[in-house]
Amino acid sequence: MRAEKKVIDQLNKCYAVAEFDFDGERHLITAAEKTDPCYIYNMNGERVDTLWEGPGGVMTLCQYPLTADEDPILMATQKFFSPNNSAEAKIVYYTRENGEWKCNVLCDLPFVHRFGIMERSGIKYLVACTLKSAHAFKDDWTCPGRIWVAELPTDIRSYNAENQLVLTPLVSGLYKNHGFCKCEEQDFSFVLAGTQNGVYKITPPEEKGGEWTAQCILDVPTSDMLYQDYDGDGERELLVLSPFHGDTMMVYKENGGVFEKVFECEKKMPFLHAVWGTKLDGKEIAFIGNRQEDRELYAVYFQDGRYVMDVLDAGAGPANCMYYRDGDKDMLIAANRETDEVALYELFA
Repeated sequence: MRAEKKVIDQLNKCYAVAEFDFDGERHLITAAEKTDPCYIYNMNGERVDTLWEGPGGVMTLCQYPLTADEDPILMATQKFFSPNNSAEAKIVYYTRENGEWKCNVLCDLPFVHRFGIMERSGIKYLVACTLKSAHAFKDDWTCPGRIWVAELPTDIRSYNAENQLVLTPLVSGLYKNHGFCKCEEQDFSFVLAGTQNGVYKITPPEEKGGEWTAQCILDVPTSDMLYQDYDGDGERELLVLSPFHGDTMMVYKENGGVFEKVFECEKKMPFLHAVWGTKLDGKEIAFIGNRQEDRELYAVYFQDGRYVMDVLDAGAGPANCMYYRDGDKDMLIAANRETDEVALYELFA
């Protein structure tokens, strides 16, 4: 696989990317890790609006699921500026009033890094992960993070700084609680969380008011992961970036209820961070990228009995990337944090 690159913007320490649909049209958005703006682009990569000028500290962007005739809502983390500066982090949501984007607080949640919305039996749930719980000095990791959950109403617009969503801790004692992967089953969604303790599978209740389930499915220190059927045998494998902000990519396959390593990339890729999975032409593809040394972006897939890694770009240093389909084009948008580039990549087999 190869890619043709187009840099569409410069944004200091660009970090998060997402798709955002409103006014009957699809848009791309990117936001910054530091105190910088969030921009909206059309599908041609032209900047069309600024969602906010600050405060930044955006680790996650997520469109709130609504019906087609409802006004759009965009959810985001704010004020997570680094692992050492995120005690004021929170989850917010943006609505549009009289043509202007307005910020509303959903909940204060110190050190919140990733979150997502799950659905089961017609009920929406929020799953949020805190990287840690407190610190007393720089690079203090002695206070582990948690996985938090909450049932969501059909409309979150009643929440604000004075009336916040209440979350419940589901799993505690998780060090470097960084990775987050939303996965789909036939009739519900679940989350994989990547931590220094391993990979945890978080499943919403079968019915309203029921019990959540949390299971450690892999006890390998994990920064991020994907869960896809790469070899096409009908069973999903775990692609793992290890350890926290680490340099090693591995693939694990389940055998008798236990995940066993079937592949490890020989090349070390310092500060692995960008990760996205999709299916192209019937084949599961992983896109991964690292932020130090060669700072490359890869496509990873299984072909002719082995795992293949194609370099799509080098020198850019992606923090996050996202696949999307634009007409007949297969595309990636990447926040290349180390070069302040917002870039689009058209993919070719």
